[in-house]
Amino acid sequence: MIPHITTLNEYQKQAGRTANDGKGKNEQVANFVIGLVAEGGEVADILKKVLFHGHNLDKEELISELGDVLWYLSQVAQVYDITLEEVANKNIQKLYKRYPQGFSEEASKNRTV
Repeated sequence: MIPHITTLNEYQKQAGRTANDGKGKNEQVANFVIGLVAEGGEVADILKKVLFHGHNLDKEELISELGDVLWYLSQVAQVYDITLEEVANKNIQKLYKRYPQGFSEEASKNRTV
């Protein structure tokens, strides 16, 4: 039975089932980072076609590619014993410090964090 994921850490654990961990740490990280960048490029290509080439957005394709980005991100974090929930929480803390009132161009230009 395919599980229904309810937390980022649950996702990370389930995603790790399909990681090729037969290599050393450096090889794993290199594989995952290259994959992360490549999949990010696929997301960019989809949106480039929508924004500049007149294509309609295929939402399912975008979700699929974003999922691939998430998979590689989760595996980079896993190699270093970092949970996705740690990543998400640290990022939110940084964003609240950087933009306490929410994003604005002025806050972006004059940020201290």
